[in-house]
Amino acid sequence: MTLAELRAALDALNLPDDTLVVIAKDAEGNGHSPLVDADHAMYRADTTWLGERYMPEAQRLAERNPDDWTQAPDDAVPAVFLWPTN
Repeated sequence: MTLAELRAALDALNLPDDTLVVIAKDAEGNGHSPLVDADHAMYRADTTWLGERYMPEAQRLAERNPDDWTQAPDDAVPAVFLWPTN
């Protein structure tokens, strides 16, 4: 799903702005958690259902953490990451 598709899906629901956002633990719905944060990073898919997140270099520089960083592979793409509370 792209950001445009997510926006369209949310707009189609026509819900109030104070509606809680909850994300599933997995595709089968084996547990749920409220959404706590969203951020931008790079993503490289390993399979159709699993991949790796790579911190953008600008974020690494802002956090002043040069040791905890791996450069994204050339085939990584920009992505929005949604983080659960738990």
